[in-house]
Amino acid sequence: MALIEWRDEYCTGISGVDFEHQKLIRQINDVYRLIEDKGDRELVIDSLGEIYGSISAHFALEEQMMLRHGYDHYDQHRADHERLLDDIRDITEEFEKTISLDQTAFQQKLADWFQLHFKTHDSRLHNMDGMRSHEAVSRSTLKTLIQNAKNKLLQRRIQAG
Repeated sequence: MALIEWRDEYCTGISGVDFEHQKLIRQINDVYRLIEDKGDRELVIDSLGEIYGSISAHFALEEQMMLRHGYDHYDQHRADHERLLDDIRDITEEFEKTISLDQTAFQQKLADWFQLHFKTHDSRLHNMDGMRSHEAVSRSTLKTLIQNAKNKLLQRRIQAG
């Protein structure tokens, strides 16, 4: 079962953004299936780290675009990004401490967040004229951003353990 299904209404018309959103949905669905299937604990934690890294990198790029284009709702949008990253950290820490996961809370936080954030903040942002013409980011830059964010999240785990 998929936690989040891609819908046409999620399309921004910006191929790179749509690709990243689809990738995030796949990652969220993959880790959700792992948890449902009682998959390997370390694989679940690593997958949560991948989600955190991907979302963090996506947000960093979005925030750069917002600043570059003088986006007037930057502070509210960024605050919503921070809230989701905090939720993912909490989900990861909860899973590590309890060796289980409140699947209902996980579903609520990620599915609702993605859908609500997209319908409000992202739809407004990506409908700006300037956003449609932003330049693509290289794969190596994106991979570096993702790996750095994932390492930061997982490093906290090592220090806490």
